[in-house]
Amino acid sequence: MNSPNFLAKAIYGGRFPDLPKDLQLHRPFQPLPAGDPTYVNCNEVRGDSDILVELGNELIMSDRNTCQLYAGHRGGGKSTELLRLKADLEQKGFFVVYFAADSEDIEPEDTEYTDILLACTRQILEALKDNADPAPLLNWLKSRWQELKDLALTEVSLESLGIEGQIAQYGKITANLRAEPGQRQKIRERVNPYTVPLIDALNQFIREAKRNLPQGREQLAVIADNLDRIVPVPQEDKHTNHEHIFIDRSEQLKKLDCHIIYTVPISLIYSGRVTDLRDIYGSEAQVLPMVMVHLPDNRPYTAGIEKMKEVLALRVRRIDPNLSLVGDVFAEAESLEMLCAMSGGHVRNLLLIAKQAMGYGTGFPIPKKHLLRSISEARNTYRNAVYANEWELLAKVYASKAIENEEQYRSLLFNRCILEYSETNEEGERHCWYDVHPLIRGIKEFQDACTRV
Repeated sequence: MNSPNFLAKAIYGGRFPDLPKDLQLHRPFQPLPAGDPTYVNCNEVRGDSDILVELGNELIMSDRNTCQLYAGHRGGGKSTELLRLKADLEQKGFFVVYFAADSEDIEPEDTEYTDILLACTRQILEALKDNADPAPLLNWLKSRWQELKDLALTEVSLESLGIEGQIAQYGKITANLRAEPGQRQKIRERVNPYTVPLIDALNQFIREAKRNLPQGREQLAVIADNLDRIVPVPQEDKHTNHEHIFIDRSEQLKKLDCHIIYTVPISLIYSGRVTDLRDIYGSEAQVLPMVMVHLPDNRPYTAGIEKMKEVLALRVRRIDPNLSLVGDVFAEAESLEMLCAMSGGHVRNLLLIAKQAMGYGTGFPIPKKHLLRSISEARNTYRNAVYANEWELLAKVYASKAIENEEQYRSLLFNRCILEYSETNEEGERHCWYDVHPLIRGIKEFQDACTRV
């Protein structure tokens, strides 16, 4: 096998006339759809974490609307798990509105509660416009139209548009919130005083839609994904926008007349207000940990490493079931083991490192030196993400496998320099522990800090 482009581009995306359509469109850096043959169930090496049980059962067994939070490291597989949950709920009689908020509706670098409410409104309206009269929402929009129109959202008169055209204006509002930094705060200022009547109008729409759901659908659930990507921004009161959105505006987040799941930044789960979150939402936020590729005593964890190999193997076998990871793709078993260990149990890291190593050569199998070079490049990225005063914090985490309730630790969780793992003992008790990303262990500044701790 001497064509790296065939394998690499088939795995990582690309259009080739000689590839089946499903391979051409298969992009593993995107969430896997439910039932995808390359999905690997990693529950047993994630502390028996199972979204169908931990989130799904809460919806299925509850006699009232629920509002739940779901967290985890970015790129760790949350969206794939949420899509599995969506499919499972649909099989059990739910109508599910799933959307990735950062794709069209919010700007993660600058997000406030109003942006999320408008995003939910647009997505629910689009998904259920054939099941209910949109008049309550359109009437709210008409009452605010002159102010919003004055901000150059559009030049058209709302009355001149048909129902579809009026509905489309919600999309223009969220598009401008995302794409126009200069207008973003002005739009919020015009909408913020009227969020309560907007929620009332949305709930009128939702209640009618629930009465007219398709046959076999008895309940409505909304999944707002990728809100965990919202970057923390300190506010004047010394809190962050994360706290303002998910705690200070929690009553509005919970007020939608349906089941709803919001993804939240993992750093918020370990903030000083975590007890507030539990009290407000009525349960612990569920966290998707990393695949455990090593034990707390730093020994390799074979079961976890085998799972990471399986992630790669299924993608390779989808192209050619006769290809083997060792020999055809990687030159030696040691290289494959090293790749899985250096990923930290983070699937996106695993694929990124492998992809970059492919790009250094002209054929397969990938030699160890190319993989080492890719690991080195990834390590430099993590080095650049750490401030000088954070090396000793990382050394403490490596030694103790624990984190402290301090903002610096939360920041390191958010940028994935610290990873969360989970394991379950024979009695069923779950234990969470923390460690630095394995790539960081090879950085000189970290090694020096370890000698001082």
